[in-house]
Amino acid sequence: MIDTATNTVTATVPVGTTPILLGVTPDGDRVYVTNVGNATASVIDTATNTVTATIGVSAQPRFVTVSPDGLHAFVANADPDTVGVIDTATNTLVENIGSGDGPTGIAITPDRTRAYVTNTVSGTVGVMATTVIPDQGSTAGGTTVTLTGHHLANATAVHFGTARAVITANTATSLTATAPAGSGAAPVTVTTPGGTGMLGHFYYRPVPALTGISPAAGPVAGSDQDIVSTGRNLTGAIDVRFGPNRAVIQTVSDTQITVRTTGAAAADTVAVAVITPGGSAHGLFYTYLAPLTVTGVSPSAGPTSGGTQVTITGTGLDTTDRVTFNGTPAPFTVVTDTTLTATSPPSGTEGTVTSPGGTAAGSFTYVSAPA
Repeated sequence: MIDTATNTVTATVPVGTTPILLGVTPDGDRVYVTNVGNATASVIDTATNTVTATIGVSAQPRFVTVSPDGLHAFVANADPDTVGVIDTATNTLVENIGSGDGPTGIAITPDRTRAYVTNTVSGTVGVMATTVIPDQGSTAGGTTVTLTGHHLANATAVHFGTARAVITANTATSLTATAPAGSGAAPVTVTTPGGTGMLGHFYYRPVPALTGISPAAGPVAGSDQDIVSTGRNLTGAIDVRFGPNRAVIQTVSDTQITVRTTGAAAADTVAVAVITPGGSAHGLFYTYLAPLTVTGVSPSAGPTSGGTQVTITGTGLDTTDRVTFNGTPAPFTVVTDTTLTATSPPSGTEGTVTSPGGTAAGSFTYVSAPA
């Protein structure tokens, strides 16, 4: 924080990992900072210079722009090609809207009805309607929707298709309504003493379902490995949870979602949940694995021709998926969590055990035959 009168730093506020860009609310009370290192947005209270909320967004967040009315913050997510919409009243992510290739910068028109998004990879600018936020929700209804436009005062009715919505707040330029149950793409209309006008569309999303996950295990510390969950109705996914831990969304389609895990508090098997505008999908599990260790290799030497039967001891060995001797794969058999056997391949200088929980190394010495 810099005092522009004296050009001196008055405060330094710790936020997330690798903060890169920020947006300020119109009243100057809050600053939204995108943290590319852990895919979050930090909310700073400028009165106290403290972080009051941390919001999970998708991978590679870039510019964040607050709407002129201060009701929403828009975050460009460069990896999954989406724009995340944050409700600034609750500091929660309410929607991910599909964008062009590599969305980076965002500008909102003064009347708050459109957003212009620069797509760095494709070299295009996308125009996004912001008159209905969020513009998607459950077929069961119940989504709180903000409608933005002109001449909306004294609205007497709001319809999503033919179904009537409940109006909860109303001004000349915006109103809030609760979406009724419905299906498909429903035109949203507002009726006032001046007539009826259409503000946009609301897209009803069916309940998602999960059918598979790969890999289904990984290190307790988290990793940069992509984890792919398959299913249906996954479009617009807002959040993915592995137990209490948030996973960072990398890519999304209707049948597949790719994420990367953050670290867990301890090794455990946890339930996987995918949250979309249509609801939540469950039924899959992911296992956080304790770090792999190797405590012994016996015998610790053998001929360069290979063929030595070696017993490897340690911890976390039951999830071993590869054993190598100096990079050369060796056949192996898992005996228990603490023991496995392997046959040394020809040549090489040492042995290594790898598993989804990580990599551990032990020592094996190749000895040449006498001549």
